[in-house]
Amino acid sequence: MLARIEELLATLVAFPTVSAESNLALIDWAEAHLSDAGFAVTRIAAQDAPKAGLLAKFGDGDGGTLLSAHTDVVPVAGQHWSLDPFTLTRRGERLHGRGTTDMKGFVACILALAETLRAAPPARPVSIALSWDEEVGCRGIQQMIDQVLPVLGRPDLCVVGEPTLMRLGTGHKGKASYLATCRGEPGHSAMAPRFTNALHLAADLIAALRTEQSRLAAEGAQDEGYDIPCSTVHAGKMQGGVALNIVPDHAEVAFEIRHLAAERTGDILGNIRSGLPGGIEIIETGAYPGLDADPALPALRRLAALLPAPEPVKVSYGTEAGFFAALGIPTVVCGPGTMDDGHQPDESVARDQLALCADVLRGLIDG
Repeated sequence: MLARIEELLATLVAFPTVSAESNLALIDWAEAHLSDAGFAVTRIAAQDAPKAGLLAKFGDGDGGTLLSAHTDVVPVAGQHWSLDPFTLTRRGERLHGRGTTDMKGFVACILALAETLRAAPPARPVSIALSWDEEVGCRGIQQMIDQVLPVLGRPDLCVVGEPTLMRLGTGHKGKASYLATCRGEPGHSAMAPRFTNALHLAADLIAALRTEQSRLAAEGAQDEGYDIPCSTVHAGKMQGGVALNIVPDHAEVAFEIRHLAAERTGDILGNIRSGLPGGIEIIETGAYPGLDADPALPALRRLAALLPAPEPVKVSYGTEAGFFAALGIPTVVCGPGTMDDGHQPDESVARDQLALCADVLRGLIDG
């Protein structure tokens, strides 16, 4: 099975599905692959780009397992690679290439599994969801999620195969992104006190973000399962002004909130807004829900029993898992590799992680 997984991974890596580019060549290939393996496949086209996702099902009725992955990868531009990022390269017991860890290694595992089902059909359905644009705000799954239950029925468990070293990932924070536009008045800097400075407004906003972060750390909800146990706010980009001697009339700040399940972004944003002066407009530019799964659920316990390290963990990055959980599907994050290797030059995954993933998925559908 591992040899076949490596063959499939080589094909997947060769598709340069950077989020800014189309993924249709990969989707065409995967759709044909799954159809040939006996899956009923539904393609969902993106509304705003030459991209698509797949919902595929082997078997009938509700129940069974849904295996979910995204097909896009982060860019390689500006990174220093020692090998071709879109050619799978083996070095010792590691396989290198863009997306090997995040998360085409998992896709290769589920496609290899799919090939075996016709010869030995499982007692319960096996479903697959392949999305686009996860890396740029989970855009694809937001256009697919309403079709999951009508097309696939209600699975007993959804496994989102982001890299956890095959640990049982039961939680991650949700995230909302915002753009603040600060509007001032242009004027000569010699008369600066007579005008409203848009960059000063932006500085007021950043001060409010820092105040709210201090409050969250001291008074907000805490979950020691995370590296940072509280919700967080962060300003990632600020721009404004055209010349030193001109009072800027326009500035922008891009910021985010990463929140625990126990806290709402609306409450956090309300605290930030409460002390701000006029002239600042804030709009949400993207969001995805967090995940807070109960490891005592039977479906999660069944998966945990197959893992070498069954103890639940929380992951620091975001995934599409919260969208499936919002449908009432017990959902976990569990996949080969570690995010420490994701998004990096010479990205790689260990071969034994792929083998373990294949064994766990086989045990899950046969159990």
